[in-house]
Amino acid sequence: MKKLMIALAFVGFATTAMAQEFVPTSKYSVATNSFWANWFVSVGGQYTATYSSQEQHVPFAPFHKNRGQIGFNAAIGKWFTPGIGLRTRFEGIWQTRVNNVNDHRTYKGWYAHEDVLFNLSNILCGYNEKRFWNFIPYVGLGVVRNMSQNNNDISFHAGLLNNFRLCNAVSLFIELYANAAEGTIDAAPNHGDYTAGVVDGWRSHKKTNLRYWDKQLGIAAGLTFNLGKNTWEKVPDVDALMAMNKEQLDALRASLKAQEDENARLRELLANQPTPTDGGTKYIQGETKTVYASAKTSVFFALNKWDISKKEQVNLDAIVAYAQEFTDAKIQINGYADSATGNASINNTLSENRANAVKDYLVSRGISSDRIILTQGNGGVAELEPAPLNRRAVVEIK
Repeated sequence: MKKLMIALAFVGFATTAMAQEFVPTSKYSVATNSFWANWFVSVGGQYTATYSSQEQHVPFAPFHKNRGQIGFNAAIGKWFTPGIGLRTRFEGIWQTRVNNVNDHRTYKGWYAHEDVLFNLSNILCGYNEKRFWNFIPYVGLGVVRNMSQNNNDISFHAGLLNNFRLCNAVSLFIELYANAAEGTIDAAPNHGDYTAGVVDGWRSHKKTNLRYWDKQLGIAAGLTFNLGKNTWEKVPDVDALMAMNKEQLDALRASLKAQEDENARLRELLANQPTPTDGGTKYIQGETKTVYASAKTSVFFALNKWDISKKEQVNLDAIVAYAQEFTDAKIQINGYADSATGNASINNTLSENRANAVKDYLVSRGISSDRIILTQGNGGVAELEPAPLNRRAVVEIK
């Protein structure tokens, strides 16, 4: 009985130790980094197609010879959260003043603009430092200068930045963008005579009319280099911790209650034993009986994983110690997945892999596979809240 109590206490201690090691984290919340963290620089090349405010009879195709020019870009920026960042971008351009199919001129210029970046991958799906593709729309405001004509104007920018993770420090970016500035930036005259006076210059149009603007559509590609610390630490999910602690406390209370009931039964048994005397010596005729109390514990896993870390193995070591003490006891293992993620097929396989991983660990510690009466995966479930607590395997001694 004393050994049984020690084993159960060890199980309770193991559960508490596991709780300290397995800390569920929030999907969308992270700890704030210092100002000098999460900076990046990027360099690349670009192809730009120009659509002038005064053009006539030029095919729309962006790769038409009258439209396209090559340029380069460089940028520096910082992520203030996993979802929001700022970027200062410089673009060196060779741009075209498109008039008609027989009149187009090239001039040198540059853009400098400040962009607000929105990482929708992190905003919608939660932060993941190892995500391969991050989808990042942006909007910006800046200035454009025509160096050939010595004029400049305010420019407006929007685009879709796609970052593809190559390693922790380097990403490949592919960017689709649109720029716009007032129609004077290409130094075209206000009043044109491109079709015998049918069309006036850009000022004859309202700002809500696309003909008012000189526009660019383009694609850019290059490399982004992360500077210093570029990851975020996830914060603990308080609701998950409270739910997990409640489950563990309930299991510990149940074990203690079972022991109290068994102690009461044994005291009653001893009290009701006959007490014959022999030569003035009293003795109590007792019985030797092995008592099993149901011992249940949970092993938690990371999303889409079934490997058991070294610190998580303390739970299973408690089960091993219990099973080695009571050699007739049987073991049952049930694996589970989180139904909030993945599909039924993935979750069935995942839950089976978790159950089998626990079985393999117990066998590797000297527990005979014949004593494991059940090993099964139960697929994706939503038995516990919050959802990450369902990523587990439950081991029960019977």
